[in-house]
Amino acid sequence: MSHNLESKLPNADMQAAPRALIRAALRAREIARRTNTAIVVVRGGMLVEESVTDEQAENERATDSALH
Repeated sequence: MSHNLESKLPNADMQAAPRALIRAALRAREIARRTNTAIVVVRGGMLVEESVTDEQAENERATDSALH
């Protein structure tokens, strides 16, 4: 997953928005994994239901750690 964490907006709150969105997505995936529930994402302009595996969750936790 490619992350562009630079906001071009001058407002300080908006500067934090990209990272907040990534944290929210990671949290949603973690909840989906724990509850064995699919998440809905956009892939190639199409809505797709995805299951989150333990391996994906581990990779995303590593990505989250790298962002901090």
